Amino acid sequence: MTKNIAIVGAGFSGAVIANQLAKAGYTVEVFESRPHVAGNCHSERDAETGVMLHVYGPHIFHTDNERAWEFVNRYSEFKPYVNRVKAITNGKVFTLPINLLTINQFFNKTFRPKEAEEFLTTLGDKSIENPQTFEEQALRFVGRDLYEAFFKTYTVKQWGLQPSELPASILKRLPVRFNYDDNYFSHKYQGMPAEGYTALVQKIIDQPGVTVHLNTRFDPALKADYDHVFYSGPIDAWFNHAEGRLPYRTLDFETFRETGDYQGNAVINYCDNAQPYTRITEHKHFSPWEQHEKSIMYAEYSRQCEEKDIPYYPIRMARDKEQLERYINLAQQETNVTFVGRLGTYRYLDMDVTINEALITSDKFLECARDKGAMPAFTINPLG
Repeated sequence: MTKNIAIVGAGFSGAVIANQLAKAGYTVEVFESRPHVAGNCHSERDAETGVMLHVYGPHIFHTDNERAWEFVNRYSEFKPYVNRVKAITNGKVFTLPINLLTINQFFNKTFRPKEAEEFLTTLGDKSIENPQTFEEQALRFVGRDLYEAFFKTYTVKQWGLQPSELPASILKRLPVRFNYDDNYFSHKYQGMPAEGYTALVQKIIDQPGVTVHLNTRFDPALKADYDHVFYSGPIDAWFNHAEGRLPYRTLDFETFRETGDYQGNAVINYCDNAQPYTRITEHKHFSPWEQHEKSIMYAEYSRQCEEKDIPYYPIRMARDKEQLERYINLAQQETNVTFVGRLGTYRYLDMDVTINEALITSDKFLECARDKGAMPAFTINPLG
């Protein structure tokens, strides 16, 4: 029975796999290059305000996946939290996602649901039969006015690309509702871990048989010292960027503090060019069960990720597919290494998807060990 496991990265992917394999009797070493666990979900108390700060930007847990929800609730109390996003464009405040209130406010109407749906149909460009780009998708389904007010400039600021360069699939994640529901997400389960994400991940990973090495990079040359390696770092970094660097967007945060309530909401998007940032997040509103006299805010800026930056969002343009395929081919030639998570599979993943895929990966490894089969480089198709 394989006993000696290395896991690279102590975010949700690494923590969940470490948890599952340790419970199955394996000895696990986790290597984390940062001084903390939880990856980009890391949270900590701000010393000045006492607010639970989402250090690398806000994370809201939302899912329909029963297994992922049951798993995280074993290790933390989850407090109810509904993400209600506001948007400022052309000097006015609206609610997102686009819903009946947004439509009525924007067009100065008092539509009922059916009337709003019929009205929006008249705005869409029906000459676009099969939308291929973000821009075509928006123009077909919401029309030019809503597209330019809420999506066009915000998308340029977020992705550094024109919407005509981005795939239509990005906009498919943004619903239009013909009622007054302003819950940004539509999932059955939504909430925040009461003590923050780092405390949650720490409890997941704190199992007999698991050793965590913080501030420690894992050299791929060390893989021979282990029976199997689960790697959640950037896939191109494992191969020393032999096929070039895969493109990511990264984030910069301008932090400021004030007494009282700065903006009255957790998230406000800035959808036009009046401000250079994409949004301002006020972190005490992510923990509405707490009371704080002072407040801390992040103004968020998106830009192209450079060599020493933290990668946030894989861009995954069509032109990057061949480069990614070359890395996938290299990964499939590796022995006893499995690539997992957002960076290891070069996909944008919500937390619940990351957790569920880590559970599936653990199941697959235990199955392969039992049946004496080879563990694949990927348990989820990165191109899927």
